[in-house]
Amino acid sequence: MNDLEKRSFYSFLLLYIISSFLFIVLSGFWYFIAQKSSLKSSDYFQMRHISDKISSSIIQAHMQGVTLEFPVIDPIYRISLLDQQGSVVHGEETGKIDVSKNDYYQWKDETILVSDAPQEHLSIAFVVVRSDQLHRLLKSLKTDILAMMALIASATVMIAWILSKLFMRPLRQRIEQIETFIKDVTHELNTPITALSMATGRAMKREVYDRKALRNISISTKQLYDIYASLTYLNFSHKSERANEVDLEQVLLKSIDYYKELCESKDIEIHIESQTHLFAISEDRAAMLFGNLISNAIKYSMARSEISITLKDRGFAIEDHGIGIDKARLSKIFERYNRETEYAGGFGVGLSIVQSICDEYDIEVNVTSEPDKGSIFTLTF
Repeated sequence: MNDLEKRSFYSFLLLYIISSFLFIVLSGFWYFIAQKSSLKSSDYFQMRHISDKISSSIIQAHMQGVTLEFPVIDPIYRISLLDQQGSVVHGEETGKIDVSKNDYYQWKDETILVSDAPQEHLSIAFVVVRSDQLHRLLKSLKTDILAMMALIASATVMIAWILSKLFMRPLRQRIEQIETFIKDVTHELNTPITALSMATGRAMKREVYDRKALRNISISTKQLYDIYASLTYLNFSHKSERANEVDLEQVLLKSIDYYKELCESKDIEIHIESQTHLFAISEDRAAMLFGNLISNAIKYSMARSEISITLKDRGFAIEDHGIGIDKARLSKIFERYNRETEYAGGFGVGLSIVQSICDEYDIEVNVTSEPDKGSIFTLTF
């Protein structure tokens, strides 16, 4: 990847990872808060239930005058019975527990519930229930959430990497197409420019402007203009041109005459059968449409061969006897910058322009071809 691609790749990757991590952290935090609230409520009601059971046993023992029997309590809960002064009457020492709170609260790693439900029966004023279960559950919950977040974060990084690669793939392909296009344009420009330079240099040296030199100059100039016209269309093809009713036969004859010298240079004969055909289209677009098809036919035809052109019955057809196109590649020939062969140079925009103009004016285009025998392009207006 070049520097621009690397910056785009890592910018997208970093943005995706940061936004994903922020979402993961917030989701983990909200989940922890929700679970903590649920666990805290469960712990409170469990401790309240235990204190109520013990208080009920104390009151019942006092009212019936029998010995106090404690209900079965889960050993994770520690029970202390206190008198009015806060001294332990029964159970574990409470340490610095403030019985005046008479509430459920957390102190260090323990949750404590102080209940005054015994109401001093059997000289017991308070029931204190303590447990570190909530602390252990929350600690385990934190560990599980962090482990899950780490796992999701790892998966997110992998997904981000894959998505970044997928995101960059069309950009990479487009950059490769542009780089290839620039190389091809440079090569295509070099050929007519070199030919122009040689032809003008020879003519000036001889001080005689012979037909061959003038033909080479004409061909090279037209090649340069074709490249210019194609590049102009690619840059400004979004701008529609006003459609007027034009005679396609006249436009076709001008296009054939335009490429006369190129045909002569390859000793190619053009056989034409045409009739007047009026059609609503920009004349420049029609000239570019015919020009690209004729230029392609000449370019890919063998030397000393023939090209047949017909324009009648609302249809146009051009047949060459050139290298042809494999059936498997026919579906790709209208793609921009696509080149199926290195036979005659070019930069892969001619047929793309043909397809674009046909789409613009609702013209149906079809092609049949056979390798080493030639191709037939047909247009239906």
